[in-house]
Amino acid sequence: MGILLNIIYLIATVTFIVGLKMLGHPETAKKGNLIAAAGMGLAIVGTIFVHEQQVSPIIYILIGAAILIGSIIGWLIAIKVEMTKMPELVSLFNGFGGASAALIGLVEYGKNVNNATQSTTIVSGIIIGAITFSGSLIAWGKLNGTLKSVVRIPYYNIINNLVIIAIVIFAAFMVASGVDSQLLLYVLLATGLIYGILFVLPIGGADMPVVISLLNSLTGIAAAITGILYNNMVMLVGGILVGSAGIILTVAMCKAMNRTLGSVIFGAFGGATATEGENKALGSIKSTNPSDAAIMMNYANNVVIVPGYGLAVAQAQHVIHELEQMLTKKGVNVKYAIHPVAGRMPGHMNVLLAESNVEYNMLVEMEDINPQFSNTDIVLVVGANDVVNPAAHNNPASPIYGMPILDVENAKHIIVNKRGMNAGYAGIENELFYNSKTSMLFGDAKAALTDLVAELKNM
Repeated sequence: MGILLNIIYLIATVTFIVGLKMLGHPETAKKGNLIAAAGMGLAIVGTIFVHEQQVSPIIYILIGAAILIGSIIGWLIAIKVEMTKMPELVSLFNGFGGASAALIGLVEYGKNVNNATQSTTIVSGIIIGAITFSGSLIAWGKLNGTLKSVVRIPYYNIINNLVIIAIVIFAAFMVASGVDSQLLLYVLLATGLIYGILFVLPIGGADMPVVISLLNSLTGIAAAITGILYNNMVMLVGGILVGSAGIILTVAMCKAMNRTLGSVIFGAFGGATATEGENKALGSIKSTNPSDAAIMMNYANNVVIVPGYGLAVAQAQHVIHELEQMLTKKGVNVKYAIHPVAGRMPGHMNVLLAESNVEYNMLVEMEDINPQFSNTDIVLVVGANDVVNPAAHNNPASPIYGMPILDVENAKHIIVNKRGMNAGYAGIENELFYNSKTSMLFGDAKAALTDLVAELKNM
């Protein structure tokens, strides 16, 4: 039985690695996801049925019921979720993964209290799981608008650091003393939950992609710790893959946001405040209409489209693909400029455009597209805000100062599609809107782009 189970785990591990590799490209991502899911299913079946212990039939019934209920809930959520809600769903999944690790720790601690290695593993799982759970729920609340984008807590850097230090000391005491107290265990859980709230609550909405990536990494670490506890190689490898991939992505997101990983972990993150100077009058704006915008784009040689969260909200990814195809047929060179943190989660725009079958080679990353803006005739910004805001270069008082952005201000002409003049997720004015080269195309992205396509068809 043991050999057979190890073979099953080995196969599952290989599917995880192959699936993760295939997730690196939109054309193979769906297949990679299915392969990894099949491997996980195989591992679950092997764990349940391939063992030498005698198990009561009621256990199988309970496990089967739990899998059935969870599968139905997960399936219903997956088929109904909108692309705009995907970041919120990812946050919830992160949170439930952390909660699972914390609950396992609560159950297993009393059985391993006299084993320093095992109790250290369990306590670490409880802390990380609790932080991930509560932090993910706060991130979910910020993403769906239930909570304010930024909640100011006086001296929150000091408070956060004191709390995490207290948690580490408390956990070390429990392991060293070997105390078997459910009360202390619940206190440890509660302090982890509190820290997760304190950690995410003050962080601004513009920084949320980094937070989601970090929480995802913590979920993987919690799973790996659980794998160590049960000596389960497939849980260990799966957790390591998720944790390491999450850390790599977090570092990449931090670089894209001009942050450091240390500032994320220790709380000096997302806490910049706007000054009075940021809301001063920046000048006047000029608006355009679909007809004039279509004329400009029809006679352009090079057009760069910058997608943002507003594109996802309007569900306009299919219309923008139609616009891109029409311009290409007219001989216009079209590209999409992708900022690493555009949207509400890492890779949000890549997923959105892949859904409408935009060719992957048309998506150009920020570092590669920025030098090309000076030779671009027209940039069409659809629903993006903070990632094209020149304040990141020009205003040292801005919360996004120093953040790498798409340098669309260097293009010859700029068309910005927005519903209105509301500030972006970072809550600050966008200097780009007042640029003399910028024309504002107001309206819902789907409606505006549909009108734009209609005008182009008549030319």
